[in-house]
Amino acid sequence: ILTYHVNYGLSARKTAAIMKDIHGVSVSHQSILNYENSVALWLKPYIDYFPYELSDQFCGDETYIRVNGRWHYLFFFFDAVKKVILSYPVSPNRDTATAIRAIDEVLVKLKEIPENLQFVVDGNPIYLLAQHFFAENHISFDVKQVIGLTNEDDVSREYRPLKQIIERLNRTFKGNYRSTHGFGSEQGSVSFVTLFVAYFNFLRPHSSLEGKVPVTIPELEKLPTMPARWTALIGLAQDWIHTTVSLAFV
Repeated sequence: ILTYHVNYGLSARKTAAIMKDIHGVSVSHQSILNYENSVALWLKPYIDYFPYELSDQFCGDETYIRVNGRWHYLFFFFDAVKKVILSYPVSPNRDTATAIRAIDEVLVKLKEIPENLQFVVDGNPIYLLAQHFFAENHISFDVKQVIGLTNEDDVSREYRPLKQIIERLNRTFKGNYRSTHGFGSEQGSVSFVTLFVAYFNFLRPHSSLEGKVPVTIPELEKLPTMPARWTALIGLAQDWIHTTVSLAFV
């Protein structure tokens, strides 16, 4: 189900039809959405607290998704070298508070804050306001804003390639999201985005990485099929949660 629905971007209804026509398994499209929500709950902590090995080149951007008939904003922050999605909040508002949250989700994944830390973003002033908020809390980084579609300033000329990388990420997400025709609830949108990030970081080979996945996990590499890798990834997430909870009570 996850391979069809997430990897290939098929709608829940088309996924249900394929499960019936090809695999002989009768399942409703609502059951698929329920399964999506359940798996996302297991995977999200694993994704968010995974010990990623990161570079020093981060970029961020927003894209639109439809939730309950209204446009919402998906904020992606991304390691442009390692091809790892680090932050992915969904918000009804394109505001400073969400920009702060998106950047904070990157910062907590860093082992330490480098002196030359910078984020490449668009010209939206919310990122400068977020930078000011963190500076007041003694966390400093530089914001490089790529303005417009043409390189009319030195910063845009230098950093547009990084901005284009995250724009390609947005297009990749839209290719998977398009068949959903939007989400009926905010929970549904967060669940789908979470599963997309899990797929992108741990399961999807990237041509820019010579056909490798961004985050290599030995337990997944040896498995021959994508459904087997999804199953193993869910198992790893469950084991991580059980271990973390157990340690909390020791």
